[in-house]
Parts: sequence; C-alpha cells; structure tokens
Amino acid sequence: MSSNCCACVDEKERKLQEIIEKYKNINGALIPVLHEAQDVYGYLPMSVQKKISEKMNIPLSEIYGVVTFYTQFSLKPKGKYKVSTCMGTACYVKGSNLILDKLKEKLGISVGDCSEDGRFSLEACRCIGACGLAPVIMINDDVYGKLSPDDIDKILDKYKDL
Repeated sequence: MSSNCCACVDEKERKLQEIIEKYKNINGALIPVLHEAQDVYGYLPMSVQKKISEKMNIPLSEIYGVVTFYTQFSLKPKGKYKVSTCMGTACYVKGSNLILDKLKEKLGISVGDCSEDGRFSLEACRCIGACGLAPVIMINDDVYGKLSPDDIDKILDKYKDL
C-alpha cells in the first residue's frame, strides 16, 4: 500500500471520528451518521459499521438492520457513474428488462455490482418518474428515454472517456 493510500485511509478514519463525535450524544442520530459516513467512504463497509457501533454504543445488528432496510445506503462500493434502470410498470411494459440485460452484458456486472475499474455500478429501480419517456435509464443525473437495447453502446461510450 502506498503512503498516499495510507494517508487517504487515515483521512477517512479522521472524518468518521469527527462525524461520530458530532452526533455521539444525540438520541436518534444513527441515520445522519450513516449518511455522512457513506459520503466519506462511498458506501458502508462492515468495518465502518463496527466503528460506529463501538463508538456510539449501538448494537451492530441494529446498524446493519438500518443499512440494509433503507435503499439509500449501500454495502458495496458504487461506481463513478451510477446506472439506474427503471423497472416500473410503464418502463417494464416497454422493454426495460431488455435494456437491463444489455447493460449487464456491456458492463460485465450484475445488478448491485460495480465494474472492476470502478467506473460503473448498476441498479434496477422502481420508478424514475419519467413514464412518458419509457423505457428510461439514469446515469448519475442524466436521464435517457425512449430507449432500445441498440442505444446502450452509444450512451455508455459517452462516459468511458470522462
């Protein structure tokens, strides 16, 4: 591990400690702590959950239960580009399952995973709220609609060089 990596890890641990100290004596502060910890790490690995458990005197099982219950928390790293495929009724009826299959093939990952290079992660969501554009995907904040599987290569190519 290079000294840069160690410095980065130390900085994250320092930030986590600051977050815990800020909320330590506040009842019901677990969710804000988890949000801020995820902002620091990009996800909530078990090592981070254990530190929060120990420092805030909250059972690890309770923390894990909260992390796995709420969809905004992640146990796995996310890619630089978060690809969300809408699987709501309007999108599904118009072929979002085919779009998702093409994304899995092109990215070489399954739903919930991150590509080895850390560039892309893939999610399936219930509704993006753009039913008139069905089927729809989002890449971070960019919305792409009225898609066919043939559109996926061109869309992903936009993000490969960024």
